[in-house]
Amino acid sequence: MLDTGFVMTDGSVEIILIEDNPEHAELTVRALKRHHVTNNIRVLRDGAEAVDVLLPRDGSNPPPARLILLDLKLPKLDGVEVLRRIKHDERTRMIPVVVLTSSAEDRDLTECYRLGVNSYIVKPVDFQQFSDAARSVGFYWMLLNQLPPVPADA
Repeated sequence: MLDTGFVMTDGSVEIILIEDNPEHAELTVRALKRHHVTNNIRVLRDGAEAVDVLLPRDGSNPPPARLILLDLKLPKLDGVEVLRRIKHDERTRMIPVVVLTSSAEDRDLTECYRLGVNSYIVKPVDFQQFSDAARSVGFYWMLLNQLPPVPADA
């Protein structure tokens, strides 16, 4: 069973995976770890939990993250609303968000890009293709993509 807490080696979180399907979450985490993309992953199971963790109500800073992988079809609060809140808040606006979803609907794709998503990927149905997609996403965003420096007051 996948641990839904932090998986850490040095105290930091590199990827926040927001995914309600335990099999998809486990497959994504395994693909990233097997290919040594990252060891520091936090899995959040629904939209409300994601908002609570990423946008603390007390105004404190969220856990530092280099990437958010976001499913759209989430319980409690859907992924589009989570994306809206992430990109609207100064504390999380600069974190790259990759939608990793089963929805190929044009309206979801258009709305996510309108809200500022960095990438939109439809989950492959095939097990190996899904694993390869997760690895490729992680490799690009964690190893190749350059992020802006974190401001000193963050």
